[in-house]
Amino acid sequence: MAIPVESFILHPQQSGTLQARLQQTIAQGILSGQFRKGEKLPSTRKLAAHLGISRITVTLAYTELLASDYLMSKDRSGYYVSDTAPETPPFEAKTQIPDRVDWGRAIGQRFAEGDPINKPQDWARYKYRFIYGQSDPTLFDHANWRLCAIRALGAKDFNALTSDHFDRDDPMLLEFIARHTLPRRGIFAQEDQILVTLGAQNALWLASQVLLTQRRTAVIENPCYPALLEILNQSRCHIHPVDVDARGMVPDEVPDNASVIFTTPSHQCPTNHTMPLDRRKALLDRAANLDALIVEDDYEFEIANTTTPSPALKSLDADGRVIYVGSFSKSLFPGLRLGYLVGSAPFIREARALRASVLRHPPGHIQRTAAYFLSLGYYDSQIKRTAHTYRARRETLINAIEKYNLTIDGPAPSGGSSVWMKAPDHVDTVDLAQRLQNRSVLIEPGTAFFPSLAPSATHYRLAYSSIGQEHIETGISLIADEIARTGLVS
Repeated sequence: MAIPVESFILHPQQSGTLQARLQQTIAQGILSGQFRKGEKLPSTRKLAAHLGISRITVTLAYTELLASDYLMSKDRSGYYVSDTAPETPPFEAKTQIPDRVDWGRAIGQRFAEGDPINKPQDWARYKYRFIYGQSDPTLFDHANWRLCAIRALGAKDFNALTSDHFDRDDPMLLEFIARHTLPRRGIFAQEDQILVTLGAQNALWLASQVLLTQRRTAVIENPCYPALLEILNQSRCHIHPVDVDARGMVPDEVPDNASVIFTTPSHQCPTNHTMPLDRRKALLDRAANLDALIVEDDYEFEIANTTTPSPALKSLDADGRVIYVGSFSKSLFPGLRLGYLVGSAPFIREARALRASVLRHPPGHIQRTAAYFLSLGYYDSQIKRTAHTYRARRETLINAIEKYNLTIDGPAPSGGSSVWMKAPDHVDTVDLAQRLQNRSVLIEPGTAFFPSLAPSATHYRLAYSSIGQEHIETGISLIADEIARTGLVS
């Protein structure tokens, strides 16, 4: 029996090349039992015409499936589902097994508490998506990233791809970080002072696990990066929030019992305030007087600055007490999950041992692909392109905010990819965000950023990394309209 050509559909949600999508469609049809053993497939010419693709694409897909034994070929007769094609193992449906475990008692530590930022999984379908940390596919250099990934799969890089490096990192990536990335922040480090991590958040977790105990005190900014608060809660240390002003964390407010100070001086998260040079020096002096350490999260220093970035705290550090956290996930794409820690060799040695016990090392292929992308100049080109686009979006956003009488909390940012906003006192931004979703608008309520017991309900964040410039003003007008409606209701 021949399989009708109408049975073959290339679904738009499938990813990859046309050839790969067709192979996936046929393989899934065989595994699901839709296409049975011995059944004849349409001719390459007929299937190509039906799908609107080239005949060579169909021929290549059939050839690949022939090689993997999904299909068989008969001389002058065409292609058939192979008699030895893979099968989905049969299983007997069972009723749900009752769960008699008392998980409330069985769970020794809890990690699912807190107030995480809720980002819809289908965020890309929203028209006015002012959410942070998502990338714009139109800005990413897909072609050259693909070339670097293919190059990293070559025989020359076989060991980098396949070896268990235990606790080591890709030497090519380390060299680029040490000789190119860090010097741009005024930081000079040897390779034994650098550790590659699965993004900045993983770097913060490693630092907190190595440096903090139940008897030590971590100082954090208020408001702060929500995931940092969750990380510190897991370490069971004492947590002391310090309010930030338009110049960042206030050094004199750091308590005398501080052990580790976590700060985001270049772009304070989430306010985007930049800590000026005199306050950076004052914070270093305060930490030295207390014999405390500083963890500097410099998560997006390269993105869209309109002024020359201030020196990193690490570059001003005269006695090795600053641990620096960097990330490529913001400047390339969030799914990359690639960052790094920089600190004194004894600290990095302990962080490396901890990382090895949990995940060995970030995947070798990802490290080598990134190393090629960085070292061949594609990264710098993308940074320039992204910075140019972000500056234009930020200007449009700020102009729209002024036009519709919304309020930025503090001075307008000179870099980064978001704006920290303040709604009128009668507005609950959690409720506001829920209502705006019905109008295809996404914003981030500010409550999750406050470590205090009484978080602000009137703050919210607007990001512009994944929203087109042409949609910004309309999105802002919808936010302003919904805030005005809140006033009428109240």
